[in-house]
Amino acid sequence: MSQFSSSVSAVQTNKITARLPWLALLALAMTGFICIFTETIPAGLLPHIAEGLSITKGMAGQLVTAYAIGSIVAAIPFAMFTGGLRRRPLLIAIIVGFLIFNSVTAWSSSYALTLIARFFAGVSAGAAWGMVAGYARRMVPDALRGRALAVAMVGTPIALTFGVPAGTVLGDIIGWRLVFGLISVLTLVLIAWVLWKVPDYPGQPAEQRMTVGQVFALPGIRPILMVVLTWMLAHNILYTYIAPFLEHLGLKGQVSVVLLVFGIVALVSIWIVGLLIDRYLRLLILISLLGFLLVSAALWTGASSALFVYAAVALWGLTFGGAATLLQTALAEASGEDGVDIVMPINTTVWNLAIAAGGIAGGTLLELIGAQSFPGVLLILLLIALIVAWRAKRHGFPS
Repeated sequence: MSQFSSSVSAVQTNKITARLPWLALLALAMTGFICIFTETIPAGLLPHIAEGLSITKGMAGQLVTAYAIGSIVAAIPFAMFTGGLRRRPLLIAIIVGFLIFNSVTAWSSSYALTLIARFFAGVSAGAAWGMVAGYARRMVPDALRGRALAVAMVGTPIALTFGVPAGTVLGDIIGWRLVFGLISVLTLVLIAWVLWKVPDYPGQPAEQRMTVGQVFALPGIRPILMVVLTWMLAHNILYTYIAPFLEHLGLKGQVSVVLLVFGIVALVSIWIVGLLIDRYLRLLILISLLGFLLVSAALWTGASSALFVYAAVALWGLTFGGAATLLQTALAEASGEDGVDIVMPINTTVWNLAIAAGGIAGGTLLELIGAQSFPGVLLILLLIALIVAWRAKRHGFPS
């Protein structure tokens, strides 16, 4: 009887340890939501910000650029110098950074001060993205790491899909300054949430921490980063200039609806990836790349019926929604536990470089050739990504 009781107890214990710590992971997801919401909200508030600071819309747009630069500059150095610190106090310090710099943005009447605040908010984001993935993976057993990361990343598409439109509407109602103030209120809630539910972990001892060079030298890291660069570059060329591309297809004025469809399907994608990633990582990446490649090929044909375009956008969202989770999981597996806290900031840097390059490349193509050139360029980039992912079977994208 005692052996039977012990067996039952062991099974129950395994079930308990196999459960996802939902509230802790959702706190990380909210951190990601605040990162993306803070980054993108100026795009929906440009006229209000320009008027409030007595600047042009183009100058107001540089608030997004300043944020991205802060993320790029800070991600890797921050991870290197804070790797030995305990995780929860560090996460709270990062969130406090959002609280301070979004509050400064809300109250500032100086364009220069606002730019500085946006830069340091970007620094907070670069630091956050560098530790969220490793934090999520430490909360669960090995068999649930992919699923845990999928939950921790769900804040990103929610912010892209609903956060920015909601913030834009709020800006019209209460003003852009109160929107940034509202983000600060959310960060206060998040600080309490983290203290309540997110477990603390020690940092890595100095002798266990890997350098950037050591992480780069690991088998599989460089192919994955190449896929990150080409995949995200292709995505951002189309996503950043979706308005002129839809106008080229005769769907002017439908940008908000198209992006809503994209975002909703992206959420579905994250759910699917979360269910399957721990068993089919490589297959999901190859299917996602192939699906986006087929979308690009279909758009290259020039078909412009609304139904066709919406179907293509839905497939695009389905292939992109889980991309961050898939690629971060691949990097984490390739880097191992000693390298995960360094490889994630590298990924953040490459990701943001792809965003910046997508804006530059897309704008250049738009001016020199026109929006009709986008699908052809996407085909080339995605073909490169697919070939690299396929060939990097042993280390980068194992079955």
